[in-house]
Amino acid sequence: MTHLQTHIDSYLEYCRYQRRLDGKTLKAYQTDLTQFSRQIPPVDAPNITPEILENFIAGLHQTYKPRTAKRKIASLKAFFHYLEYREQIEKNPFSKLRIKFREPSTLPKTIPLSTVETFLRVIYRQRRNGKTDHQRKSALRDVAVIEMLFATGIRISELCSLNIGDVNTEEGIILINGKGSKERRIQIGNSDIIQLLNEYKTHFLPEIRQCQHFFVSMAGEA
Repeated sequence: MTHLQTHIDSYLEYCRYQRRLDGKTLKAYQTDLTQFSRQIPPVDAPNITPEILENFIAGLHQTYKPRTAKRKIASLKAFFHYLEYREQIEKNPFSKLRIKFREPSTLPKTIPLSTVETFLRVIYRQRRNGKTDHQRKSALRDVAVIEMLFATGIRISELCSLNIGDVNTEEGIILINGKGSKERRIQIGNSDIIQLLNEYKTHFLPEIRQCQHFFVSMAGEA
């Protein structure tokens, strides 16, 4: 067993009995540190240089996705912090490294048009075929919510926070208070949706006035 592996075993014992880490985390640490010890030149911990770390990290980036590479590097950083704390090394080689990650951006998932059409068809059918006033009124509110989302592209959180004065059905304009208190206006160009919103507003006006939010639950709350 190498001196480096001895340090790794001591660190894992420290994590198990003093930090009380769970088994899954301990296994990940063991895997990451064993991989490191096997892929670098046979040197002891005090002789591990920033250059050795750079070469190892470069290999991680070529082999793994950014998220996995970041986890493995975090395991190494914690290990060397422990060695420095225990005075097993004079200086942490990570102190001279500047590591940046540029994770690939992922585009938001979109709903297929056929799914949207099926969804709208179902809620409109519920509105037409509701057996009670409560069911028909609830379906009307659901239709208004969905049509507003699809027509404007606003976030659900933005829709839920719309106040009674933020929706101008006469001009077809809604006022959005988005992230960072940024305010923007959106024009609804579809006259059928404006008519639908007017119908919704007429049926829910008492509840809207009570809670001061445009869209309300059947209990009259925002």
